[in-house]
Amino acid sequence: MAITTFDDVEAEFDAFDDWDDRYRLIIALGQALPAMDPALKTDANKVRGCASQVWLHPTLENGALHFTADSDAAIVKGLVALVLMLADGRRPADIDAGAIKARLDGLGLSKHLSSNRTQGLASMIGRIDALARQSQGQTA
Repeated sequence: MAITTFDDVEAEFDAFDDWDDRYRLIIALGQALPAMDPALKTDANKVRGCASQVWLHPTLENGALHFTADSDAAIVKGLVALVLMLADGRRPADIDAGAIKARLDGLGLSKHLSSNRTQGLASMIGRIDALARQSQGQTA
């Protein structure tokens, strides 16, 4: 089964018996992210509050936000991929940080991630929320 939506991730998580399999899925999702142009790995695109290096670059196309992202840590890059499944390609007004957090919480991540990774995940969601709010005036 090709994992292309967050619903697919939820189904796979439900099918797995242990967290080692879930971690492998998260890492695979990160490995499947398109490569980020090194020129975009700037301080302005860096997500603050992550122990690992995380970069997030937004573009606004036809009223929808699209994100390019990368991390220097395999699990964190997979977490970025999960967040992007819930935000990428949506209109800025439709990006809801609370809903993203709730969907991720439904996977049980907070019980199985270190406190640093949990905080980093919250920082990623916060950054996407801030970028969406910034972009709302540009979509008119």
